[in-house]
Amino acid sequence: MPLTGGQCHGAIIGVRAAIDASSHARAAISMNPCSRSTLHRRKPRALLRRGVAAALALAFALTGPAWAQVRLPSLGESATDGLSVTAERHLGEQIMREVRRDPEYLDDPVLLEYLQSIWTPLVQAARRRGDITPDIDANYPFEAFLVRDRSVNAFALPGGYVGVHLALINLTGSADELASVLGHELSHITQRHIARSVTVGQRQSLLALAGLILGVLAARSSPDAAQAAIMGGQAAAVQGQLSFSRDMEREADRIGLAVMRDAGFAPSGMAGMFAKLEQANRLNDSGAYPYLRSHPLTSERIAEAQARIGTAAAATHNPHFEHALMRARARVLMETTAQAWQRLQDLDKALASPGDDRLAVLYASVLASIQLRDFARAAPAFAEGERLVAAERQPPRRAREWALLGVELAVAQGDAVVAEKRLDALPADGSRPRLLLAAQAALRSNDPALLKRRCETLQSWTSDHRGDALAWSELSSCAERQGQKLRAVRAQAEAHAALGDLGGAIDRLRAGQRLARSGAGKDFIESSVIDVRLRELEAQRRALTDGTRGRGG
Repeated sequence: MPLTGGQCHGAIIGVRAAIDASSHARAAISMNPCSRSTLHRRKPRALLRRGVAAALALAFALTGPAWAQVRLPSLGESATDGLSVTAERHLGEQIMREVRRDPEYLDDPVLLEYLQSIWTPLVQAARRRGDITPDIDANYPFEAFLVRDRSVNAFALPGGYVGVHLALINLTGSADELASVLGHELSHITQRHIARSVTVGQRQSLLALAGLILGVLAARSSPDAAQAAIMGGQAAAVQGQLSFSRDMEREADRIGLAVMRDAGFAPSGMAGMFAKLEQANRLNDSGAYPYLRSHPLTSERIAEAQARIGTAAAATHNPHFEHALMRARARVLMETTAQAWQRLQDLDKALASPGDDRLAVLYASVLASIQLRDFARAAPAFAEGERLVAAERQPPRRAREWALLGVELAVAQGDAVVAEKRLDALPADGSRPRLLLAAQAALRSNDPALLKRRCETLQSWTSDHRGDALAWSELSSCAERQGQKLRAVRAQAEAHAALGDLGGAIDRLRAGQRLARSGAGKDFIESSVIDVRLRELEAQRRALTDGTRGRGG
């Protein structure tokens, strides 16, 4: 998929590498350089800028300048010359430690659950097909995450991470279209495109460097000849890098289509997504000079996708009837201003367009009202949606998502009684959205027994999901309400650790030790756990610091 902002570094790697060797790290951040029209126009996004800054020293040390041994890998070949599987995993972990602390990183349990319902079958299909080798499977977490951004985008990071912008979800008209994007990005991971890009980036650096050397020699006799030699070397390097990237995009399209088909999604979703991307980019991209683009022209990709689909049988997967509601949720959450939310509240205008999904429009209106804390507007819209769900016998998944929105509304209003009533009507499926909403409802209730029960459920969840920062945060609030001060402090520390903030986690654990010594926190078991976790996190921080120093970072 075409990328913008922080992912644009790869498009100019060939020119910059001769001057700044750390450009190899920029190539490792994304396999999807931006289109020519946005290359110099847009500023880097904060999310990827922080990840790049954190990873530069590590990435350069991992790739190394062994240019004499570098060769251009063929498509499908492992790129061990450039970046090993283990090194790529470490690079991805370091980037994600920064990404998770960025305000644009979004952990919305409801929308993330829906994203996972599409992402997980794709990963499973890639395993069945053999695209995911045992080495990659043992090292990569295969994690998809959300980015609060109004640009239509998705990107793969080193080590098996895929970011999805909310605007992309809003653009898609079906789960099949979203699956086509995720399958494409998954194929970038399984085919080791990031590692291979580092390798070819090293090769192209030699071309640019050769041009500079020729330019210096020619300058003694002719300044014009020097300029021509330098520009020629740089142009050759850029063209080689972009051509290789175009080949990788085509490979990701081809394999991604096969993966989504094997996962049970309709292959027509890929052609439909390309058509929407072409329409969305029409105002910003003239389509000229395709030989300077890192991606094939969208029209070319549409034709290739349609040719590959051929007479393939229709998919028989779950049609994801809730997609329209999740698209509405993404539309609301990607906005950050009161004016935008007020527009989404306006049902008279939103419902005037023929063919709109009425329940999805109501969903967006209620959620926007929650963001504005305008409960007077939210109540009638939710009531109308409830009547619609009951009258039209909505599919179970749509009815469930609407019910979860009802719990979210009651929690925002502070009405624990209504929230519990709506939770009881939901199936006890053990899902993360239901679990977290139940904890939030209990925190607003005056029922100590209910709060204790929710707190114990959260404790069990965090034991199995150590990286769930939001669950740890809710557990801290629950423990604080119950007067369990040490447990609250330790949960705060675990929330920091899950977000990659080792410094913040260590500070909270040390505060827990001081609290235990003062006698305020009389919990021997929790005090012992704090001591053990503090040693573990301090060891992790030392290992990271020593590793960076050892690589000269």
